[in-house]
Amino acid sequence: MQAKKENNREENREDEKHRDERIEQTGQVLLDKNKEKENIHLLTIIGEVEGHDNLNGSAKTTKYEHILPQLAAIEDSEEIKGVLVLLNTVGGDVEAGLAIAEMLASLSKPTVSLVLGGSHSIGVPIAVSTDYSYIVPTGTMVIHPVRMNGMVIGVPQTFDYFKQIQDRITGFVCTHCSIKKQRLEDLMMETGVLTKDVGTILVGQETVNEGIIDEVGGIKEAMAKLHQMIGRVPERKNKN
Repeated sequence: MQAKKENNREENREDEKHRDERIEQTGQVLLDKNKEKENIHLLTIIGEVEGHDNLNGSAKTTKYEHILPQLAAIEDSEEIKGVLVLLNTVGGDVEAGLAIAEMLASLSKPTVSLVLGGSHSIGVPIAVSTDYSYIVPTGTMVIHPVRMNGMVIGVPQTFDYFKQIQDRITGFVCTHCSIKKQRLEDLMMETGVLTKDVGTILVGQETVNEGIIDEVGGIKEAMAKLHQMIGRVPERKNKN
């Protein structure tokens, strides 16, 4: 009996070690200790969303080439019942951010997002891509037009290209939350809020008032909502 207890303790220690290593390396972990016995995948979008180019080693990044295969694995898994997305991002690569947002939006599993410190720029589509979204009272979202680094050629084709990208972003956001396109574009082009720049900073309840985020809340509310949604999945599927 004593030997069995020791083996169990050793297995628990190994499980915790692997769990800690996964959090450190990928910012992801399986939440499986809840009383409902439902496996929930925790996904974090932090720092800058990295695209095709590697950012410098000192920058906190979310690598989309890690996120996309994981989302595919989540969709394929019978064990994982829902996904919780935590966001604290400054934005980043538009194509990578939209790819993550589209993958999240297409999952058949219930999904909930929670904006913590901030979800700026391309973090906005990611935040609204889930079935339900929360923001903490002090959380922020920066809404601004598309920007591009490096040399920009001042020809009509360049401006058309920028407009296409902008339309893709606004179209996605407006499809996945209740803000109207004109209002979103007005927030993007605001000139009196950001110093030497255009755009708007929204804090907590303001994002809800604008129809971008569903509700102000924290991890307790987000987890409760996700468990509630998971419990309704069989009923929802039967109705379809």
